Amino acid sequence: MSEPAPAVRPVPGHQKDRYDRLKESFRQKYGTDPEFFARAPGRVNLIGEHIDYCGYAVLPMAIEQDIVIAAATTDDQKLTLNNVDPSFSEFTTTVDGFTIDKSQPRWFHYFLCGFKGVVEHCKIDKPAGLNIMLEGTVPKSSGLSSSSALVCCAGMTTARANKCSLTKKELAEVCTWCERYIGTEGGGMDQSISFLAEAGTAKLIEFNPLKATDVSLPEGVVFVISNSCVEANKAAFAHYNVRVVECRLAAQLIAQSKGLEWRKLRKLGDLQAALGVSLGEMGSIVDQLLHKEPYNREEVCRELGVTSEELQETSLSQNTKDLTTFQLHDRAAHVYGEADRVFRFKAVCDEKPSDALVQLGGLMNASHASCRDLYNCSCDELDQLTKLCIEAGALGSRLTGAGFGGCAVSLVPADKLQAFLQTVQTGYYDNDPTRSSRVKESLFATQPGDGATFFVL
Repeated sequence: MSEPAPAVRPVPGHQKDRYDRLKESFRQKYGTDPEFFARAPGRVNLIGEHIDYCGYAVLPMAIEQDIVIAAATTDDQKLTLNNVDPSFSEFTTTVDGFTIDKSQPRWFHYFLCGFKGVVEHCKIDKPAGLNIMLEGTVPKSSGLSSSSALVCCAGMTTARANKCSLTKKELAEVCTWCERYIGTEGGGMDQSISFLAEAGTAKLIEFNPLKATDVSLPEGVVFVISNSCVEANKAAFAHYNVRVVECRLAAQLIAQSKGLEWRKLRKLGDLQAALGVSLGEMGSIVDQLLHKEPYNREEVCRELGVTSEELQETSLSQNTKDLTTFQLHDRAAHVYGEADRVFRFKAVCDEKPSDALVQLGGLMNASHASCRDLYNCSCDELDQLTKLCIEAGALGSRLTGAGFGGCAVSLVPADKLQAFLQTVQTGYYDNDPTRSSRVKESLFATQPGDGATFFVL
């Protein structure tokens, strides 16, 4: 059976008021009703951070928070983009007359990424114009994939508006690729879970080829998301793409040392496959061949036998082309360790040993320590928050998403949930006016949600 396209369903009863309000906002702005709604959820990654772009599997689940677009086609070749949140300004352009600013990304640029990606993939000569009204409940720059959910929602909206039939997997791959328009070199986790998620189950997402496998989470626990309220926009800050490049260079230096064609290797996962060894053995190879001190640009060029200009062409990206130092050992050590933790996490969920919850919590804690100490993608607030979550009764707690701010996810016994929430609220949110004002959207339990869907009223 072929992979299906996103489902088209009536608006569920418990969501009808929300969609009625969005429909009314659309009507007030454009004078007509929307033709359809597109919904793409955010996600929380339970384990497997910063490894999708290295070719390794991750283990996320979709959350209830989402991006919803009310859309209607027009014949004027214009895109008119509005947001129910008045702090996001209207944007109008023609279907072929826009540019995407990588240096100052704004909300509508993410829509344009999805639009442009689908138009090019489907080879649409004359795209339909669109009137759009958007509502989002995923906190922005929180590590819950608000930006990718918007790209996904835009991509599926564009496909439906132009009668371009794409499966969920095709949409996930197109939307992963087209985020490069805004400068993000992601690996595909966010887009894949947004399209492939199913209610009630997390997913092991594997790449090349894209594959999603159900992972049944243990009973008696819930996953709690807590937002540090430190915003981190991965497209606006180079930190994310620096990590991508450091992993690429680590793979290439090891490949060169092992006599492989290093120019053809861009992912640590591909390096492991080429060497034909286990994840544990890759960790030992990293220790043997890469020194812990940062590499300077001259040393990398000398090891690879290239000029600085050639390095820029073969290995760097637009917003990392001027880097002069690279932390290679610790980045590679994190990736191979984290990839192993993902498969161990899934194995515990599958096998359900008597101490399953303790094992899962330990893997989450180890993941956070690795993100903090080897990948340097945590921050003081996230470290404080995860420590508080453990003290409040969580079995495990870790940053989730790209890091540098954003959210933590914690594994909490269901019978301790209310006490846990109160302790974390008191200890992290109530003593800060800004955090306290956002606590309702920042601290909540979640269950695995459904993937991207079209709705009609």
